[in-house]
Amino acid sequence: MKGGISLKKTAYLGLVCAAAIILGYVESLFPVFAGVPGMKLGLPNLAVVVALYLYSWKEALAVSMVRILVIGFLFGNAFSIAFSLAGGILSLVCMELGRRYLKLSLTGVSMLGGVTHNAGQILVAIGVVENIRVGYYFPILAITGLATGILIGILSSEMIKRIKKAVPELRK
Repeated sequence: MKGGISLKKTAYLGLVCAAAIILGYVESLFPVFAGVPGMKLGLPNLAVVVALYLYSWKEALAVSMVRILVIGFLFGNAFSIAFSLAGGILSLVCMELGRRYLKLSLTGVSMLGGVTHNAGQILVAIGVVENIRVGYYFPILAITGLATGILIGILSSEMIKRIKKAVPELRK
């Protein structure tokens, strides 16, 4: 299909979205991770990072929006969707800038995404509660974002290698 999205690409992106939703469900089984309120592993972001590296920021944005909305409606509420949208969009923009212009490694890009995702959520929290003191919580979330970013980066790297080996048309 010239100028459009191929059926194979649509199918692969559907699988990536499904993986993100399943990972979101798995993550929802752990309401508070490591005793840090609001902190999660970011497992669904694994699918977003994989889409970013296998395709482009546009496809990664589509995967991110699908996973945020579906996971939000299934396991969250309007506030969780708003927080996730802010974090997801900011982190994707920063990950693409870090990948494209700063030439960060995949793990570096993932770490940047983890920190900026938390920054986007803190900005929304400040607006919702109308109190800037919520920002004092950011250093803790930044540290956890770095740690989970490392984990997601390592897993993404391994997944991308295996996917490219299994699906020849995804090799660039």
